Amino acid sequence: MIKFLPYILKTLWRHRSRTILTVSGSAVALFVFCFVGAVQQGMNDLEQRQESKQSLVMFQANKFCPATSHLPQDYESKIRRLDGVRDVVPIQVFTNNCRASLDVIVFYGLPPKKLRAARDFQLLSGNWADFEEHQDSAVVGRAVASRRGLKAGDKFSIGDITVQVAGVFSASDPAEENYIYSHLDFLQRGKREDQVGTVTQHEILLEAGIDVAAKGKQIDKLFKGGPVETDTRPKGVFQTKSLGDLTQLIGLAHYLGYACVGLVLALVATTTVMSVQDRIKEHAVLQTVGFTGQRVFGLVVSESMLLSLAGGVLGVTAAMLVLQMSHLSVGAEAVTIAFRPSWSLAATAVLVSGVVGVFAGLVPGWHAARTNIVETLRA
Repeated sequence: MIKFLPYILKTLWRHRSRTILTVSGSAVALFVFCFVGAVQQGMNDLEQRQESKQSLVMFQANKFCPATSHLPQDYESKIRRLDGVRDVVPIQVFTNNCRASLDVIVFYGLPPKKLRAARDFQLLSGNWADFEEHQDSAVVGRAVASRRGLKAGDKFSIGDITVQVAGVFSASDPAEENYIYSHLDFLQRGKREDQVGTVTQHEILLEAGIDVAAKGKQIDKLFKGGPVETDTRPKGVFQTKSLGDLTQLIGLAHYLGYACVGLVLALVATTTVMSVQDRIKEHAVLQTVGFTGQRVFGLVVSESMLLSLAGGVLGVTAAMLVLQMSHLSVGAEAVTIAFRPSWSLAATAVLVSGVVGVFAGLVPGWHAARTNIVETLRA
């Protein structure tokens, strides 16, 4: 069918308004399809990364938002003495919004000496020395820096917290790039209520081969009769629980993706049917000069697929550019999901648009191929 490509393009351009509208509609649908796929990939990536790590998160029992969790900081020394525990990182969390938000700001306060060991970071600007030497300094994930227009040396304020940006970092985990890391002591004293001696959570790093779930139960049992009861879970499980209803909404987004595919199918099929009806005599003439019904069928399906692919490529390209430049994320309860654009997502979306185009052209192509030459020419 490649040698008939000029003919197909001329046919599409003959009704350029209809073609442009169809391509535009398909592009919008594939744009939304990519956004749905990006947030689902971000969720899957978050779960897979945390499942592979030997780490636990201890939170105050029966508390959900970080603002309501207050654990004694001295729990750290007791946990560290347990077998299989490699290190314990006390963390103070501050967030501007515990509910689901597209622009949630999350501060994690850690001892500066433990930050580089507990996280896999690479500074893109600034330096670690400035961060370690000044208590009111912070290192900012590049996603947050991009959204807020921050760079090393700037001051950033939200709520009662004001920090000096010591550097901007990238991380192997895209979700980490939506966080701001500051000093533990600073964050404990930075709010109206002095919280020295308490932390929001303890992150517990385990040795390889340790049963993560069993160790969590052991730790909760240790503090069952203590001043504050604990809820210790594998980090991935803790994050999934924190995201709560947001996880279910992301799951329901599958149906939105299917709806986008259905929209493309309906748009392209409608346009192809209209095109076939406009050219009934033309198809009869083609068969008169030697085109077989199979060849006519192939021309119609190719036209339909080209329409759908054009919209798909346009929509996917626009979606990938917007996702890459905007560094979007969605978060709840100080846990964020990064929208993950990827080549595999782009390839899948383009493939879907091509397949949908083929299916959209099957019925119109079948009708065009079965055109009765004599009756059509008489009409």
